[in-house]
Amino acid sequence: MTRLACLTTLALACVPLAACGSMGDVREELAHASDAPECDATNAQNLVGQLADAEMGQRLLRATGAQVLRWGPPDSAMTMDFRPDRLTVSYDASMAITRIACG
Repeated sequence: MTRLACLTTLALACVPLAACGSMGDVREELAHASDAPECDATNAQNLVGQLADAEMGQRLLRATGAQVLRWGPPDSAMTMDFRPDRLTVSYDASMAITRIACG
């Protein structure tokens, strides 16, 4: 067997092991996410237009039941991953809240 064939075989043998390790992490993350209370932004919609600051962030967390608060500054990119325990609050250049959503 050539050296290249040996390296290729060894590399292919490691692929299933790497996949198993990452699945364990995903399962652990999903189990943790299912234990966390879910966010509900329905009762916070009346706060759109208010000033985005630390005090408002605490108020929003209490109003929605979210465990995590993510601020969305103007013209910023955010990941599209869904987290049922996260509240995302977008605001404009004048620090006025423009959007309140869970996920």
